[in-house]
Amino acid sequence: MSSQAHEHHGHEHQALGGRVLTLPFLICAALVAVAGVILFQRYTQGLAAASNLNDGYPWGIWVAIDVVIGSAFGCAGYVIALLCYILNRGEYHPLVRPAVLASLFGYGLAGLAVLVDLGRYWNFYHMMLPWYAQPNSVMLEVGLCVATYTLVLVVEFAPAFLERFGIEGLRAKLNRVLWVFIALGVLLPTMHQSSLGTMMVIVGHKLSPLWQSQMLPVFFLLTAILMGFAIVVWESVMASLNFRRPMETPVLSKLAGLMLVVASLFVVLRFVDLIVRGQIGQIFGGPQSGWFVVEMALMISGLVLLIPKANRNRSRALFLSASLLLAAGILYRLNVYLIGFTPAVGPWHYFPSVKEIMVTVGVFALEIALYLLFVKKLPVMHAVHPEHG
Repeated sequence: MSSQAHEHHGHEHQALGGRVLTLPFLICAALVAVAGVILFQRYTQGLAAASNLNDGYPWGIWVAIDVVIGSAFGCAGYVIALLCYILNRGEYHPLVRPAVLASLFGYGLAGLAVLVDLGRYWNFYHMMLPWYAQPNSVMLEVGLCVATYTLVLVVEFAPAFLERFGIEGLRAKLNRVLWVFIALGVLLPTMHQSSLGTMMVIVGHKLSPLWQSQMLPVFFLLTAILMGFAIVVWESVMASLNFRRPMETPVLSKLAGLMLVVASLFVVLRFVDLIVRGQIGQIFGGPQSGWFVVEMALMISGLVLLIPKANRNRSRALFLSASLLLAAGILYRLNVYLIGFTPAVGPWHYFPSVKEIMVTVGVFALEIALYLLFVKKLPVMHAVHPEHG
């Protein structure tokens, strides 16, 4: 994907180099090891040995955070590909490879996290078999789209590997067909991110009226786009600080304008939806109203911070706004999938066990460790020349 643009836009990429076994990497590796021990217990002794899941709450943070939120983090490549290749905005090209890498890890690890949550994980391949398929199932569509998009991301990131190992012939051939994968890379997330919202429309009255809406597919797509933009800004600022690279503020300021538009649209539609459904009063007296208020406060704070144009040209304000908008998107999805959900029958309760939390921490630690390894060993970041700082 990015190699093709390299030929047309003149951007170069470079491996950052440096030691891999740094303190952050070793801390992440230790957290991954802890998660590995817990997963061994889960697979040898069953779900009950490692989680607080029950018949009332058939999925917990392994789905709500690792998959539903993790895949939204993985929308970085989706939104940058949409801008750079579909809308032909070449100025965003330096952000492509880091964004695709973030997407690859986000979706790859989300797919693996599904296997942790499945009771009969050995039957996971059944969704690939037509004679087991339920064509009306939104969950089947999500599963197939996520699996296919992960493969698409592998292909999109392949030019970095081929470039690193000097396999230019294969890279040239791949570039000729990469447009097909770029198109799929925009289509598939649009489908399954909205379908993650559709899945919770199905639960009906079990989801609080603060979040239950026919607009859920739209809201999930908007939060995916917003979190995709925000994670690109967040990752870029963090990489510049930690790897002592120049800030990419000029291009990030343009993303900030898009974040402002998407966040504003989300907030307006949320309140219009509540008014149309006659549920606006739930904000002031519903059992989960506090969570809604926090969610909206984070979202509005993030977008208000971006309204002054001067703030969009300050890396600190960009980082703070991206962090607030990410937190708002995380809480919205958590509210829909866990906090706002109440089983219809029985005194069911759920709070994640320490082991569940450590597995989730381990999944994100693995993503960070792999990111550090890849950016140091593969040409992911755009090259910085001395004359450019």
